[in-house]
Amino acid sequence: MLEVRLTAVRVDLQSNTPVVLLQEIAGERSLPIFIGAPEATAIAFALQGVEVPRPMTHDLMKDLLDALGAHVERVVVSELRDGTYFAEIHLAVAGRALEVSSRPSDAIALAARAHSPLFVEDELMEAAGVVLENDDEDDDEAPEEIVGEFREFLERVRPEDFTA
Repeated sequence: MLEVRLTAVRVDLQSNTPVVLLQEIAGERSLPIFIGAPEATAIAFALQGVEVPRPMTHDLMKDLLDALGAHVERVVVSELRDGTYFAEIHLAVAGRALEVSSRPSDAIALAARAHSPLFVEDELMEAAGVVLENDDEDDDEAPEEIVGEFREFLERVRPEDFTA
């Protein structure tokens, strides 16, 4: 397994679809995963520490785990099967280790709130990882601008944008 960090949540300009980028910590490859707009917003909010008046779904998940005395030990993006990514949330609760299957977007949103490490299976990074060009001007983008980009995306997006 390779430890990765969540480096960006962006909107792919060609498809107008949100994408999350997981970059290996000890390397140059990134794993791009296309995700839904609500999950992209949830991840961006967690990264930027945006407070919402009522808990969003992933906040509720973390609150439930906390109330049950469970801890998110790590999230692992494990495979790509038939164009769909799979992930597992590894939990520790009452001295037991549990593994829960998840969509990567939900697992990443939860990990961002729980400050848990992220991993990608070696074989998956080998097969689907890419080396991205370093875009220096993106490195200077303020957190408020990233959240603003998603708010603009959500205002423009229509249900028919997600049909095949």
